[in-house]
Amino acid sequence: MADDVFKALADPTRRRILDELVERDGQTLFEICARLVAGHGSALSRQAISQHLAVLESAGLVVTRRQGRYKFHDLNTRPLEHIVTRWLRPDGPESTP
Repeated sequence: MADDVFKALADPTRRRILDELVERDGQTLFEICARLVAGHGSALSRQAISQHLAVLESAGLVVTRRQGRYKFHDLNTRPLEHIVTRWLRPDGPESTP
């Protein structure tokens, strides 16, 4: 699972998408595309953004929910928390003399 998270985070567009979800969680594909254009001048198609969202969802970093005919994308920080605590826990590798 950590490999999927690192691969998802390796792409700058996917990191921008996560940044946008941090700013405002629960966005539709249309909203994410508009925010990427407005904030970053991104010229990617909706299909390309959708493919990036699929990678993020596969890594567990984004979860989707349907509400009527709309599909909302929410940030899921649990995979990141798992990676961080893996190396920062008190009984982790760096705490041994």
